[in-house]
Amino acid sequence: MAAKKKATKKKATKKKAAKKSTKKVAKEMLLVGSKAKTALKASGCNVAGDALEGLNDVVHGYIEAAGRRAQANGRKTIRAHDFVA
Repeated sequence: MAAKKKATKKKATKKKAAKKSTKKVAKEMLLVGSKAKTALKASGCNVAGDALEGLNDVVHGYIEAAGRRAQANGRKTIRAHDFVA
């Protein structure tokens, strides 16, 4: 009976590990939520609860791309034109 409990415990641990690995890691919020929502609402549309997270992901992507572009040009400084590709 003890062997059966150990086998069940191992299966449960594997399931928990699988569930943890599928979760999306949240990135640090770089936006001021109230200001971003106000700007989004100016378009005349409603703003969904996940809109700021999506916009934040886009901003992170732009920052990463700008960093790669600056490094590709032999610079350590990100400049305004690195965001416009």
